[in-house]
Amino acid sequence: MPQLPMICIVDDDVSVLDSFAEMLTLEGFDTQCFNDATALLTFLQKMPNCVVLSDVCMPILDGMQLLARLQNFDAELPVVLMSGHGDIPMATQAMREGAIDFLEKPVSPSVLIERLKQAQRQRKSVLARREQSLSKDDKAIIERLVVGESPVIKQLHEQILVLANADVDTLIYGETGSGKDVVARALHDASRRRNHPFIAINCGAMPENLIESELFGYEAGAFTGAKQRQMGKIEAASGGTLFLDEIETMPLTAQIRLLRVLQERSLERLGSTQSIPVNIRVIAASKDDLQTTSEKGLFRLDLYYRLNVASLKLPPLRERGDDILMLFEHYCQLAAERFQRGCPAIRAHHQEKLLHYEWPGNVRELRNIADRFVLGIEGDGFSLNHQSTDIDELPLDKFDQKLEDYERKLIEDSLMTAAGHIGNAAEQLKMSRKTLYRKMKKFQLDKQTFRA
Repeated sequence: MPQLPMICIVDDDVSVLDSFAEMLTLEGFDTQCFNDATALLTFLQKMPNCVVLSDVCMPILDGMQLLARLQNFDAELPVVLMSGHGDIPMATQAMREGAIDFLEKPVSPSVLIERLKQAQRQRKSVLARREQSLSKDDKAIIERLVVGESPVIKQLHEQILVLANADVDTLIYGETGSGKDVVARALHDASRRRNHPFIAINCGAMPENLIESELFGYEAGAFTGAKQRQMGKIEAASGGTLFLDEIETMPLTAQIRLLRVLQERSLERLGSTQSIPVNIRVIAASKDDLQTTSEKGLFRLDLYYRLNVASLKLPPLRERGDDILMLFEHYCQLAAERFQRGCPAIRAHHQEKLLHYEWPGNVRELRNIADRFVLGIEGDGFSLNHQSTDIDELPLDKFDQKLEDYERKLIEDSLMTAAGHIGNAAEQLKMSRKTLYRKMKKFQLDKQTFRA
């Protein structure tokens, strides 16, 4: 990390914040002020290159509670605590729980500056070590799964890289179809858990009377129909990642049991009192703001706080600019391989329609449209071909003939470019040799014709 870590100052007294910020800025430190500890936690997800200087006595979340949250987020993050009511037991507790120093107010400027410089050197060393340990494969995995080059997606790539290695429970927010499952998979595949299970469960698709047995497992005889012991999804994910999609729909009874698992990292199967240790990372996804949902009594607030060690917010597709075209081409190529068909040309009028559509279904909708585009069929809602070319005016039989003529022309051009070499032509067309031979037979094409 070429840049020196920023000093994040946390104090509920604005005058104290201004005083510390002015002093440290004059000494050459880059500072950021927070009068609310929860705002700091959000900031650190985007800017991990920091040192935290925090007061102890604050409302809502005090310095010791903040220290505990920061330890969960990143145990190597340097935290310096200050208090005007400090005593030896408090200082001892703070150091034991992970603070690198405890200073009593009024703080000597020279002592504070020296402590912060030490903390900066420590943080810089930690991040440099992590950067070296991150293989290029980790970044490539994320960029391959989370496709896009817009600024918001580039920033998301960086956030995923940091959180993948932090190995903390994470919340993912985003509209329906925005790719929350893809980001969860990227967090797993770029982490040290990649060689262990990734178990996904959609809470919204699971009947309420089955979700607890699915998650926690059960013993024989635990309920009517339970004839033999069954391992639950949480136990199956041990060593790896448990992905809970649409967690806002989870019944409150299951939320209570899940909270206990997250707190103790152990579970009891239904019908058993035996505690089974589990080593899991939980990634939960929601289209709703869980804090607001909790305040309405529809989601447990303590479970929200336990899950919300870190969070990611996914942008809707309509805010991603030219990523729309990149994603459409990407999914067209995948569809062409899956359906063993050539990929149709994406023309200027197609691009214009793609960029000006609102995409209420986000990436999932775009992927479905790409499938239909490759198959040459229409569907409900948005259509790329509707009123875009004169082909739309053709009767169905002539439309099919036009498509066949176009397909034949593509194959002829590829065989001509490849000088009749079947392997090279098939590669250009993104289809198997077997499929190419079948289509050549259909169109009565002989590879020898193109050898000259």
